[in-house]
Amino acid sequence: MEVGREAQYDVFAEEFLDHARDGFYNAHLDRPACLGLLGDIAGLRVLDAACGPGLYAEELVARGAAVVGVDISPQMVELSRRRVPAGEFRVHDLAEPLDWLPDASVDRVLFALAVEYVDDRVALLRELRRVLRPDGALVLSRQHPFGDWLRHGGNYFEPRVVEEVWSRGWRVRYWLSPLEQTCEELRAAGFLVERLLEPRPSPAAEALDAERFERLSREPTGFLAIRAVPDPRHCCQGERP
Repeated sequence: MEVGREAQYDVFAEEFLDHARDGFYNAHLDRPACLGLLGDIAGLRVLDAACGPGLYAEELVARGAAVVGVDISPQMVELSRRRVPAGEFRVHDLAEPLDWLPDASVDRVLFALAVEYVDDRVALLRELRRVLRPDGALVLSRQHPFGDWLRHGGNYFEPRVVEEVWSRGWRVRYWLSPLEQTCEELRAAGFLVERLLEPRPSPAAEALDAERFERLSREPTGFLAIRAVPDPRHCCQGERP
């Protein structure tokens, strides 16, 4: 059982950019939460893992960060390069080590809405911790597991791969897993969870869709966002998953 290494978003990259740029979930739920957890990043080097079309990277650069972005999709990387000329972007499968990044070489890692597509998450998280400075932080977001369970049913605690066709006809495969597992994977990779948010929509989102705004303001069916820091009890420099 695995998701595999297919660049799933490659076939609808342009459409996804149009959708996510100002869309309810991305622009008014996940991006504000992740950027808030990153904190003041002026003058810092940020790794944008699974950077997508560069919407987060654009904001990171605007806030004064130097951005290194990677994505498995060549189309997404090209969109990021066009959108954020100041960033450094490359095509990279996160199932492979970040060989070109030295130990302790970035101040922050942003890993937004992509952990569900990784089969060996602990190995990747260990690699992200390796490239983080000891006083750095990882900000990770994912679909809320309760919302996943409401849609798919079954055993909430049983990790499994599902395939969905989203509203625009996009077909995606990803992991369903409980919140407990995400926290345990972070612990196994040498992180400590510092903060966990269940984001509610920003006030501006009410004008876009009042019904959705009201529902997501009271139901945990959107996203989760976690800020995790390297556990000083674990040494990972030079470590490879």
